[in-house]
Amino acid sequence: MTSRSEPRRDLAARLRALAACGVLGGLLAALAALPLVGTAGITVNRVSRTLTDLPDGPRENPLPQRTVLLDRNGKRFAQFYTENRTVVPLERIAPVMRDAIVAIEDSRFYEHAGLDVKGTLRALVTNTRAGGVRQGGSSLTQQLVKNILVENSESESERAQARAPSIQRKITELRYALAMERRYTKAEILERYLNIAYFGAGAFGVEAAAQRFFSVPASRLTLPQAATLAGAVRTPYATDPSLDARRRERLRERRDLVLERMAQLSYVPRAQAEAAMRKPLAIRLRPEPGGCNGSDHPYFCLYVHRELLTNPAFGHTRAERERRLARGGIVLRTTLAPKAQLAAERAVSARVRARDTEVAAEAMVEPGTGRIRAMAASKRYGRNAGDDGRSSYGPRTTYNLPADTAHGGGQGFQAGSTFKVFTLATALAKGWRFDQGFMTPGSFVPARGFTDCAGNRVNDPRAKIFNASGEGKGGPQSLSTGTWKSVNVFYMMLEQRVGLCPVVRTARALGIVRADGAPLREVPTFTLGVNEMDPVTVAASFAAFGARGRYCRPMAIVEIVERDGESLRVPPSCAQAIEKDVADAVNHLLSGVFTKGTMTGQGIGRPAAGKTGTNNGYTSAWFAGYTPDLAAAVSVGDIRGSYRYPLRDVEIGGEYYGSVQGASLPGPIWVASMAAALEGTSETPFHRPDMGRFGGGFTPGMAEALAAEREREAGRDGGRRPVHRGHRTRGGTDAYGHRGYREPRGYRYPRAYREPRGYGRGGTDARRAERAPAWWRYRDRDR
Repeated sequence: MTSRSEPRRDLAARLRALAACGVLGGLLAALAALPLVGTAGITVNRVSRTLTDLPDGPRENPLPQRTVLLDRNGKRFAQFYTENRTVVPLERIAPVMRDAIVAIEDSRFYEHAGLDVKGTLRALVTNTRAGGVRQGGSSLTQQLVKNILVENSESESERAQARAPSIQRKITELRYALAMERRYTKAEILERYLNIAYFGAGAFGVEAAAQRFFSVPASRLTLPQAATLAGAVRTPYATDPSLDARRRERLRERRDLVLERMAQLSYVPRAQAEAAMRKPLAIRLRPEPGGCNGSDHPYFCLYVHRELLTNPAFGHTRAERERRLARGGIVLRTTLAPKAQLAAERAVSARVRARDTEVAAEAMVEPGTGRIRAMAASKRYGRNAGDDGRSSYGPRTTYNLPADTAHGGGQGFQAGSTFKVFTLATALAKGWRFDQGFMTPGSFVPARGFTDCAGNRVNDPRAKIFNASGEGKGGPQSLSTGTWKSVNVFYMMLEQRVGLCPVVRTARALGIVRADGAPLREVPTFTLGVNEMDPVTVAASFAAFGARGRYCRPMAIVEIVERDGESLRVPPSCAQAIEKDVADAVNHLLSGVFTKGTMTGQGIGRPAAGKTGTNNGYTSAWFAGYTPDLAAAVSVGDIRGSYRYPLRDVEIGGEYYGSVQGASLPGPIWVASMAAALEGTSETPFHRPDMGRFGGGFTPGMAEALAAEREREAGRDGGRRPVHRGHRTRGGTDAYGHRGYREPRGYRYPRAYREPRGYGRGGTDARRAERAPAWWRYRDRDR
């Protein structure tokens, strides 16, 4: 006589066998047999309560989807996702796809209430005979529940628990399935399943899978394509067509199995199914790159990504913003203008090569709104092959070169003489006139008269400031001539007279902050641009002058469309930073830079204003300029460290430069990009300045100086205008006042030469720049 323990041992053996086959439906067989083994501790009443006293169903969080970035014309240029998924309604999924998934995964889907007794027992017999998994034992609803529980998991241990082949997990899964059948229609359950399932090759949900496998939307899937995707669901990793030919062959076998099953169930005529079996897989894998590495415009993409993570407008805390980005499903309409972006990219790449250690970066910003229209750099974004991505020698970089550190950038380059514009604006606001000025010496020591905004005296009697090459040794300079020629000594003395703190306040009102986020250095050489900056910040600041003094915070996102279709417009954040009349006066003088100053001979064929910036020792060079419609800033420096590798005797983009100045490389990049970006748009003139307020003025000795200059131009003195690219001077001086300076051949400092101490503060020997204070140096670190 057989003992009562033998049936229990036989049942346990069956359960182990079912678990080994991966058949979740084995739970049903176990439950069906439980009334026969009451001594095992599980009674019929207990089973009954398990299947009737049901929970509400699993918690359903929004499925992770792609966040899509669109340019101003509505074209996608980047996307972020943790799971490549696009949720679509059932009506946007081809009926043949719905039939295929039901045929292979749950042929009695429309007949059962979440628990398919007959189907489970049939799967048990089929899989036992085949020695492996040929049919699914769980209903589609049970599979949906499992996927939901996996998606809800917040750790690897929770995910492992949601997948564990335990009876307790299967019972929980079953109870949730029965609850979902009460809560949703069959169509709603099928829609949820097709959107949550993983199909392989990084594709979550049927829409992403159709695009990834066949480059078509789910609504246009054919019979062979639908059968292929339905076959991939069971073992998505073993049938991943993106990995190798062996897995593709397995996928074909699964496709044919689905087609056979569809014919058996009369979803399709057998002849049609057999014809589909004879066709090749015809996989057309479409790349679905995620993140900025795969974007056409990676620097702009990175800026948007960092903006989402750092701007409180997109979430109260960083954790909330990170969750929002990971959950995705939103569409971001950005400010990117394809025409301006292409113009910037072409202008930069035409003059600086990706493999050059010298890097050029440009940002374009719209005056009056702060909308960033373009961000470009000479290096491609990403990691260099064979290193950790931080190498300065490859064609790629992980720095967002046009941006600040908060948006993935480096520590920036000193802005040089572009900062003179803030002293100019401050002087005009204080009542200075265009022709007002004073006599200037050949050098200047900031020994007195400089006080920062905290009331501290920041004089530096050790420093000695000289004019740069071509500016002369001294003489009368007015607000106009000092600006057009970018005279260092004149601007140091002007800053002393109008006050260092008022100049700093003007700069701050116009959005100036250091690229590294540190406080601005309020030192006497503030007006000479000792603070490290990034092109986006400088471009936005100069754009304010084009908008008649209205400063707008740089913005890259104009609208957020949530997954439910609700949209949120992001308005510009603007304020009147300086008087309109003062801005008009600044525009008038900076327009002269193109006709009478450092950019003479270079222009864009329409009214424009701007300022060159060449740094002490040629460590970096800038040009920032604007029209009333568009502003741009271009920086050039060596990514390995601007003080260790100044822009002297260098070859950039295949051309030799004795020294790189604002007008010799950044200026031409600006001209080429702005001309192309504004091509075809109507010209917008600047407002005429109030000559009653700003016109006139007196500068001692100016009349005599102008007469002497006219004589030189007539040829009596044989003088020459300097040519900016590799220029030579005869009997001229270098940036530090040394005579006999010649470029480009054999440029060398005198043997015992030391850079003037205290340019800014703590000047250093150019050959021992590594000993410079930390705030002088561009740090080449990936922050």
